[in-house]
Amino acid sequence: MSEQLEMRNISISFPGVKALDNVSFSASAGEVHALAGANGAGKSTLMKILSGAYAHYTGEILINGQPVHIRSPRDARQHGIEIVFQEVDVALIPYLSVAENIMIDELANAKKRSPFVDWHKIRSTARQVLARLGENIDCNQIASSLTIAQKQLVLIARALVHSAKFLVLDEPTAPLSQSETDALFKVIQDLVEQGMGIIYISHRMPEIFRVCSRITILRDGKTVDARPLKELNYQSIVEKMLGRKLGESFPVRTPKIGDELFSVSGLSDGARLRNARISVRRGEIVGLTGLVGAGKTEFCKAIFGATRSACASTFWKGGSRLPSDPHYSVQMGMALIPEERRKEGLFLGQSVADNITIASLDQFSSRAGFVRRQKEFSTSKDVVAKMGIKCSDVHQMVANLSGGNQQKVVVGKWLCADAELYIFDEPTKGIDVGAKKDLYGLIGALADSGKAVIYASCEFEEILGLCDRIFVLYAGETVAELKNSEANEEKLLYYSTGGK
Repeated sequence: MSEQLEMRNISISFPGVKALDNVSFSASAGEVHALAGANGAGKSTLMKILSGAYAHYTGEILINGQPVHIRSPRDARQHGIEIVFQEVDVALIPYLSVAENIMIDELANAKKRSPFVDWHKIRSTARQVLARLGENIDCNQIASSLTIAQKQLVLIARALVHSAKFLVLDEPTAPLSQSETDALFKVIQDLVEQGMGIIYISHRMPEIFRVCSRITILRDGKTVDARPLKELNYQSIVEKMLGRKLGESFPVRTPKIGDELFSVSGLSDGARLRNARISVRRGEIVGLTGLVGAGKTEFCKAIFGATRSACASTFWKGGSRLPSDPHYSVQMGMALIPEERRKEGLFLGQSVADNITIASLDQFSSRAGFVRRQKEFSTSKDVVAKMGIKCSDVHQMVANLSGGNQQKVVVGKWLCADAELYIFDEPTKGIDVGAKKDLYGLIGALADSGKAVIYASCEFEEILGLCDRIFVLYAGETVAELKNSEANEEKLLYYSTGGK
């Protein structure tokens, strides 16, 4: 009989928010069980309870029908439950080797027993576990030098060392290329065949249908459905997630394109970028696409002045200077919504109001330099209402918002600053279909109001559905420029893979 995991009537509250309300969930070893829901539905919160990160919940957790006590990560591990979060860097010690990271708990226990460590055994065990995953990563390699995909595998290997029976994967493919995603799915299939249960959190419906056999759907902190995946389709899952019909995702626009606002050519950063170019006009949404690793993020940071770069020519409202730093870019009227919103776009320990007004504090400051709090709060409330940000109030800490609402705060910050050029770098990464539709509508509205938009994404569907003109990057170089009417997924893939 396979292991059975069950969570019954789980509830948990945080200041001002009831995150889960009598949620029930069950999974079996030897299957991949999808956990789906819009941002803020409670998926990550439920799994943090299961993995021992939150102890103040009510309800019960059972394994094979027997109640178990899980109030810490140690408790979860003892019952065979492990989680690999989306941000894998947080869970690894960057200056330790692969073997040390895989065997970190065994090392700690060994040093309690003796000052001497059997390094041969540590490395040998790590190699055996990686071999079980079909990987031959060098166990002596330092963790900071690994790719994101390799870091994920190291964390999965650590779970195997702990004899995990259930493994939670939270948005595991968000930062991966297609080939890395395929390799991860092979690992998942092998683990399931070995009897492990996988709980798979993702907003990517094609992936859910590809690897999962059952699904549980949450909405607003409650369970709304749980059944075999074959009984549902994409549309029905989305409607259950949102509580309404989705409709057309991309805004219907009649672009009113004006004069050129910004262009750059011959852009190089001495590392990833070489001979890159782009141009954008007022009222236009320009797509920047390519495969993972093509240089999109480096390109966005370079034109925003966040990295050192050189170019053959540049144009900005009649001038010819490329921004030398982000401060100058903001003064010029540029805005960057970065790919890593939690690391580079937000102050997680600050409130919603603080984050929304941070890029335009001069509007809220007196001559003596004091912030006019009342004006700051009033403006922030207006932005929250306009963006549809779900929060208890503008004083709520941004770290406690869902991914989609955090992204809306990042965009709201620049609406408050009234920028002229908006640079979006993979803005829909890790957000649900409903939040994506809201974001697409906002971007369309920005362009319709005369703003210029650069939209960087490796999702061809987004590029084709949203952009008026498209530039394709390959190995840091712009290899194609296409009008939307000329483009399709086949052409974008052809140029993205080096086609001429």
